[in-house]
Amino acid sequence: MKESKMPFETALTQALDMRVPVVAAPLGRGSSAEFLGAMANSGSFGFTALPHMPEETVGDELAKMKRATNGRFGANISLIADQRNRLAAALDAGVRVFSLWQGDLEPYVRRIKDAGGLVFWTVGSAEDAARAKDSGVDFIVSQGNESGGHFVGTAPTMSLLPSIVDAAKGVPVVAAGGIADGRGLAAALALGACGVWMGTRFVASTESANHRGYKERVVAARATDLVETELFDPAGHEFPHSVIRNSTFSKWEAAGRPPIGQRPGEGEPISRFPNGKPLNRYNAAAPWDAMGGDWEASPLYAGATVELVHDVKPVAQIISEIEVEAEAALDRIVSLRTGR
Repeated sequence: MKESKMPFETALTQALDMRVPVVAAPLGRGSSAEFLGAMANSGSFGFTALPHMPEETVGDELAKMKRATNGRFGANISLIADQRNRLAAALDAGVRVFSLWQGDLEPYVRRIKDAGGLVFWTVGSAEDAARAKDSGVDFIVSQGNESGGHFVGTAPTMSLLPSIVDAAKGVPVVAAGGIADGRGLAAALALGACGVWMGTRFVASTESANHRGYKERVVAARATDLVETELFDPAGHEFPHSVIRNSTFSKWEAAGRPPIGQRPGEGEPISRFPNGKPLNRYNAAAPWDAMGGDWEASPLYAGATVELVHDVKPVAQIISEIEVEAEAALDRIVSLRTGR
């Protein structure tokens, strides 16, 4: 594989001091200090998910991540519940890059901007994108419905992304959903994005703190193994998410897809969280590396790019290959115009 010729230069690489415009989505407990450090060292950038941290440990966990990355990482916050305490702890820990989705973002944007931070906002429609500039958002994440895990997009990336770029009023757009290699990065750039946001590919990375069995399931899966469901969310906070079919989903399906309160095995502990609290079946937490018990019963979040993930690789290798593949794809486009 040839060596990269020059760094990419986009609004995203400039804002986050990156060499390659690739962002790792939050991977639940998989976004460890080691993983985020590997992303930073590779010239890219990663986010961790604040809601997966108990409020009392947010500061300590973020301090480890800050040391591993020299401060080059971001925090993701789902606004389906009050997250002001976690936001305050993250700001106190020195985090200045945040991604938001769901819920009322304005109060959080104001607090982050007052602290000198950057805000990414994940959207699934051109209508939301049109509000980003007035809301003070710095970057829009256009999330197609090929995404793994939770998603808000209702259309595929190839049609959604250009519509969001058109509606964004100049706010830079990052493409998410259906992207796992350099060809996807080149396609996103051609459609007006300034970079890409990837999750499934990085679950199957050496450094991610996701369970080894989960990584192997991602590598082995094909698109036909994926199901779109709201099964693993708590009552009242259900959002669509894409997962690999597992024993919990199959048992629920065989029971006739009963509602919350009537599902088979509901309330049954399948493992324990690191703080000792029981982890029950149907909980939204994906399996992490040290998880004991029935890890396979937890949600195995993954998107359509399982078709492109064939092995577990170090982050540095993934980023290097993306960089070279994207440059080759862009060179091919140029050659079509020049006839060379």
